[in-house]
Amino acid sequence: MISKEHLTCELVIIGAGMAGMATALFAANRNISTIQLGNTAGMSFASGLLDLLSVYPTSETKTQSNPWKAIENLKKSSPIHPYALQPKQNIQKAFSEILAFFNQSGLPYITNAESNTKLITSMGTLKSTYAVPKTMRHGITALQKKSPCLLVDFFGMKEFSADQIKETLKKDWSNLRTIRIEFPGMGKEREVYPEHMARSLQAPDNRKALADLIRQHIKNEKYIGLPAILGIYHTTDIMDELEELIGCPLFEIPTPPVSVPGIRIKETFERQLPQKEIQQIQNSSVNGYQVEKNGNFTLSVIRGDQLFNISTKGIILASGRFIGGGLTTDRFGVKESIFNLPVSQPDTRNEWYNTKFFDKKGHPINSAGLEIDNTFRPINKQGLVLYKNLFAAGTILAHQDWKREKSGSGIAISTAYNAIHSFIDFLVEHKNPVKTSKYENILSLPTAMDSNKRA
Repeated sequence: MISKEHLTCELVIIGAGMAGMATALFAANRNISTIQLGNTAGMSFASGLLDLLSVYPTSETKTQSNPWKAIENLKKSSPIHPYALQPKQNIQKAFSEILAFFNQSGLPYITNAESNTKLITSMGTLKSTYAVPKTMRHGITALQKKSPCLLVDFFGMKEFSADQIKETLKKDWSNLRTIRIEFPGMGKEREVYPEHMARSLQAPDNRKALADLIRQHIKNEKYIGLPAILGIYHTTDIMDELEELIGCPLFEIPTPPVSVPGIRIKETFERQLPQKEIQQIQNSSVNGYQVEKNGNFTLSVIRGDQLFNISTKGIILASGRFIGGGLTTDRFGVKESIFNLPVSQPDTRNEWYNTKFFDKKGHPINSAGLEIDNTFRPINKQGLVLYKNLFAAGTILAHQDWKREKSGSGIAISTAYNAIHSFIDFLVEHKNPVKTSKYENILSLPTAMDSNKRA
């Protein structure tokens, strides 16, 4: 038997990836009563690195050292890219706010203000990104100095090879040595997984056992590199303890999905947002909606055998692309999956992909998505706003190719920030019955809302 429940709120956020979570955080920090819908599982596949803009122009696959200059150049050449619809100060404030949240939640990140940072990946390649978990900081220094370094991997761990990293980097970094050891309590024959290893290291006895194993292999190394497995919570404390036990600085190396740094972000949001009075209805889906006479939305939401009817003054759509379910396809083209919003896309399916898989221009389908105006409201082909109280954020937006640009987190976080401020402007502008005085302390902040015309 299906149970029914009616809920009301000021804002519904549809999506629980990085854009949805960032939107929920920004809403909570501004005292907006919020319900968040979606499935957080996809965040486990995130690397934990927060890209801003690392590759531009993408056709030249040119790695950028200064993401802010790259964004300004991108705005000039791509005036309808999501970054072009927001001022630099909004992007900066969005990152500052979310990094402050991570730091306060025991998940500190480091940045180099005006520059991207290079670090090594599990493949031995170099990755350029903007914000890096603090547990990886010694790896950045070791790479810059090409210091003697011991790389550690484990019997039974798939898709992470210290030898492969060493082999890939040997021309530029000759001071690398590798070892493979048993993870405490798991043996040589057993397959081991990063998440299980990380949760195991929450226990002090397991940390001591791991430190004892590593310490006996150290020779003249200045740093020790490990896959990103140093706990799920209080990771810097765990690292500090291991460094003291081993007697050598450590650093984590990002792993392929499922990624422990991604799980850390996911579980940080899941723990902290409810404490900030965000109501999360996880593993839920929207199966219908109505627009009431007053312009408010009523959503029909299903989770298992529960049905929720949610009345809300506004919606921010952060449902992602195809994997997240925000976009779907049929033989006629690409569709937005909930409101059937117009999707910017090639005219025919034959134009979705170029003939060469590694075409430097990329594939047009990767830039398909929702058109928006300066207020982050979806618009139709004529440039008209479809719903005054519906906003969109994240990779569902058109005219960006986040995978090739290495801009996914930046687009998610910054557009979430702008969408929230546009929603607040909407509440104030329409003299909403709720007490708007609680927003007064942030109304002076820059917002994306200047007019309904495209920038």
